[in-house]
Amino acid sequence: MGRRKKGRPVHGWLLVDKPAGMTSTQVVSRLKRVLDAQKAGHAGTLDPAATGLLAVAFGEATKTVPFATDSRKAYRFEVRWGVATSTDDAEGEVIATAEARPEEADIRAALPRFTGDILQVPPQVSAVKVAGERAYVRARAGETMELAARPLHVKRLDLVERTASDTAILEMVCGKGGYVRSIARDLGETLGCLGHVVWLRRLWAGPFGLERAVTWDVVEAGGPDLANRLLPVEAALAGLPKLTCPPHVADGLRNGNPHPLPCPEDLTEGQACWAEADGQPMAIGRWSGGLFRPERVFVFG
Repeated sequence: MGRRKKGRPVHGWLLVDKPAGMTSTQVVSRLKRVLDAQKAGHAGTLDPAATGLLAVAFGEATKTVPFATDSRKAYRFEVRWGVATSTDDAEGEVIATAEARPEEADIRAALPRFTGDILQVPPQVSAVKVAGERAYVRARAGETMELAARPLHVKRLDLVERTASDTAILEMVCGKGGYVRSIARDLGETLGCLGHVVWLRRLWAGPFGLERAVTWDVVEAGGPDLANRLLPVEAALAGLPKLTCPPHVADGLRNGNPHPLPCPEDLTEGQACWAEADGQPMAIGRWSGGLFRPERVFVFG
C-alpha cells in the first residue's frame, strides 16, 4: 500500500504578488503550508529581489503548468546606467563603471536591436545548468563561466520613462526563458555606458495578471479568504481550444483512450486542446486523425 500524501487535495491556481526578499520556492512552500495542500508548484521563477506576479498551481493544476510557463510574460524594470555588477542587478558587486550617460533618443534608437528573435547570454547568477550544476551555485563560489547564448523572442521593449540622467524605466514582453538582467546589461554595453537592473516587477504571464493577485499580507492571514481566491485548474488553458466530452465517453477519456469529440472548425492537425465534461476539465491532449488524444488526464480527489 502506498504512503498517504500529507495535506488536503487542493486543486487550482493562486496568483501572488511576490514581495522582494523571497525565492519563488519559498513562496510555494509557504502557500502549501497555509492551504495544507498535498502538491504545489509555480509557473516561472522570479529572482529573490524581484516582485510581482507569481502563479502557483495546486494539485491537478500542476499538470497545466507548462502552458503558463511557455506563455509570454511582461516585466517593468528600472535600469541604472554607468555601473556593471557581477549579477547584472543591484544585489551584485560593482565590476566596472563608465562616465557616459545615454540621451533619451539614444535609448529609444537602441531598443529595436533587442526586439524580435534575439540571442541572449544568461547572467552568471542564473538557474541555467552548467555540467549538471546551477550556474548561480558556481558563480557564488567565485567561478566565472562562459555561458552559451540562448534564443529569445522579445515581442516588445519600450522606454516608459527616463527618470534621471543615470536611470530609466522600461517594459518588456517576451517569451519563455527571458532574462531582464541580461537585457539591461547588453543594452548598457550597446549604449557604451554599462547598466544593471535596479528593480524588476512582473506584470503578467500568459492568462494571469496582477489585478487578480493576492498580496503577501493576505497569504500570511490565511483562512477561507485565501482559499476562496483560487482560480480553476483550467485557468492556465485559456488560450487553448476547448472540446466538450459527452458523458458516455468520459470514462474512456479518463483511461487515456482517444475519441472523436465535437470540435471547432479551425482546429488543426496536431493542435493542443483540452476536453471537459459536466463543466469539469477531463484531459489535455492533441487533435490528431479526427480524434482527441488525451496526454494528461485530470483526477480530482
